[in-house]
Amino acid sequence: MEQRKYEAAIEAILFTMGKSVELDKIAEALGLEKEQAKAVIEGMMADYNQENRGIQIIELDGAYQMCTKNEMYEYLIRIAKQPKRHVLTDVLLETLSIIAYKQPVTKAEIEKIRGVSSDHAVNKLVEYNLVMELGRLDAPGRPLLFGTTEDFLRSFGVQSVDELPALNPVQLEEFKQEAEAEMHLKLGI
Repeated sequence: MEQRKYEAAIEAILFTMGKSVELDKIAEALGLEKEQAKAVIEGMMADYNQENRGIQIIELDGAYQMCTKNEMYEYLIRIAKQPKRHVLTDVLLETLSIIAYKQPVTKAEIEKIRGVSSDHAVNKLVEYNLVMELGRLDAPGRPLLFGTTEDFLRSFGVQSVDELPALNPVQLEEFKQEAEAEMHLKLGI
């Protein structure tokens, strides 16, 4: 293996592992003696420092790790401070609206309304901090109850769930008729 291939292999190993890797393991993976592997790594360390790059290879008690240079942390902090944008798919919005209007509500009740499993959707909404567990229903199996969070209110620009738009009775009746027609179609009635 030529020098560039050794460097590429070491770079791949250190990048992929994400933590320190012992010199003997690197040498073994490359089929080199420890001293040869160490010389290649030290050459790479010098190159990274000379080229004014954002990453470096550091030595930690006979092991090596690829990491960010200290002077780059201010840029990482800027990225980390940017709020994450969560994408709400139609499934998530549908599940969220059921929870918002029916809370406190169990997954079984959500699934009854949606007609499909809602585990993933509810878990994503909890992860996004739009929905939270409110406790357990006093019923067999003690299912979890879900409701909306303050982040939900903030995200949708309302002070309480009472400010959510009221469902138009005419539209509600149309939705019921559509759902019944769909059910009849699926059941072949």
